[in-house]
Amino acid sequence: MSTARTHLSPTEAARALGVSTKALRVYEKHGLIAPRRSEAGWRVYDPKDMRRARQVVALRTVGFSLTQISGLLTDGETADLAEALTAQQAALEDRLRETAAALARLQRLRSDLEESRRLDTERVPHEKSAVAFDLPWPWGGERFVLHDLRMLTYIVGPLFSGKTRLAQCLAEKLPKAAFLGLEREDGVEARLAADSRLAARVERALARLTEDGATASRALTALVAGLEAEGHDVLVVDLVEQGLNAASQRALVVHLRRRQNARPLFLMTRSNAILDLAVVGADEAILFCPANHGPPRFVAPYPGAPGYEALASCLASPAVRARSEGVVACRMAVG
Repeated sequence: MSTARTHLSPTEAARALGVSTKALRVYEKHGLIAPRRSEAGWRVYDPKDMRRARQVVALRTVGFSLTQISGLLTDGETADLAEALTAQQAALEDRLRETAAALARLQRLRSDLEESRRLDTERVPHEKSAVAFDLPWPWGGERFVLHDLRMLTYIVGPLFSGKTRLAQCLAEKLPKAAFLGLEREDGVEARLAADSRLAARVERALARLTEDGATASRALTALVAGLEAEGHDVLVVDLVEQGLNAASQRALVVHLRRRQNARPLFLMTRSNAILDLAVVGADEAILFCPANHGPPRFVAPYPGAPGYEALASCLASPAVRARSEGVVACRMAVG
């Protein structure tokens, strides 16, 4: 026999809908819902009230005003609602395209400003150690300018797009930077045995990672040892997900985002567990290498942004990445 309650109090209804009790009173004031009163005078929300309230909440989340919702749900027919939803979708898509175009113009303006300030030297003076250099083969010598180092910068691109070459160039050109390659597992036990301070830091980091769901493995230990090593201000990591399962990849990203005042990291990746486009933070950036060896460029992490679709097509689930992992062993030096 079901014990589910069919009538909810304002607090229970608000919690189920994900809104405040004040919002429910506002909906009632606009005539969108009409909860009955209990014998004690309290508002009570039955299934019909909840269905209507869910419609209101859903329409509010896509940008309709309460006045518009009142017209749609009180007087409108189903066809009117469908037409209104289509029109709202078109308006939101137009707004998204306008925002994407504005961000693209902003990015070009920033690049132009950086180029205008560039001295005729290999590096650009910058409080965050920005750098500029001419792109090597497989590019055509285009000038690449990096400014405003973020705590996490993801380097993404299809196979043979040059992303490995770009990562190596960044490690060479950025002051006090290092490159952590795929051979990082070689001799990791000896390194930890020879450096007790590093071993202690690695042990603490691994404990936090396993608490967050990571699976202990030699690949994870070697990666953490490279991340915890001292002696450089910037670290560029080749295929950060190499050898890690899905849970370890997700735990790793959480771990890296928790760092306080840590050195900037460049993470080369093709895994959507490492780079979830829906949750990229404010101090993170995505550097994309196109398949046709066009110059690397920064891509904003939302649909409609220039380059977003090509970027998204390069990211695969950890399961797919595991199936294609062997391809890495025979890839060319161009990455």
